[in-house]
Amino acid sequence: MDHAQAFVYLAICTGFYMAWAIGANDVANAMGTSVGSRALTLRQAVLVAALFEFSGAIFAGGNVTETIRKGIVDASAVAAHPEYLIYGMLAALIAAGTWLVVATRAGWPVSTTHSIVGAVVGFAFAGLGPHAVHWGKVGQIVASWVTSPLVAGGLAFLLFTTVRRTILDHENPFARARLYGPFYIFGVFFVLGLLTCFKGLKHLHLHLSTAAALAAAAAAGLAAALVGG
Repeated sequence: MDHAQAFVYLAICTGFYMAWAIGANDVANAMGTSVGSRALTLRQAVLVAALFEFSGAIFAGGNVTETIRKGIVDASAVAAHPEYLIYGMLAALIAAGTWLVVATRAGWPVSTTHSIVGAVVGFAFAGLGPHAVHWGKVGQIVASWVTSPLVAGGLAFLLFTTVRRTILDHENPFARARLYGPFYIFGVFFVLGLLTCFKGLKHLHLHLSTAAALAAAAAAGLAAALVGG
């Protein structure tokens, strides 16, 4: 077995290790509320998460993958010794995966993004020097860690306010949920459809026009609303 083939096998093994650690820690972020509200059983939540998280990684994970792959480390810093990048990325996967396993064992819902970005920055800074890190891109990533909770909190507040006014604050909330629920389902799947069409399909070398993307997203939203309603 030559070195290139050995590195491929190592990358596959460490990639699976990291993916397993992500699933162990992050599935609660996506499905914890569904299980807590008893909308889904634990078994159902695991099956739904397995299907949709895998689909999300395939169809919409390309941009984040590109950032981790080549947006943090300056490629010119390893041009003379490209094997350093291989060693560093493998080390980052092992380090981030191990930290996620430790955190999961302790019951800590830590961020996988923080873990892998920190691991990549750490190997580049320690192994190649501060000049090897794209600090501007790292700054943008860190800024998103601050803005994301604020934006998510604001949107959650607005969404819950509409749910409370249209469904919860009525004598028969179940009937109101049957009436208004499909509209919320349509909105969720419409947004997911747009994300898949505009961001995910291009990594599969599929390109849709704006009109076609809107139509496909609307069809997905309508189908989900009909099933969910």
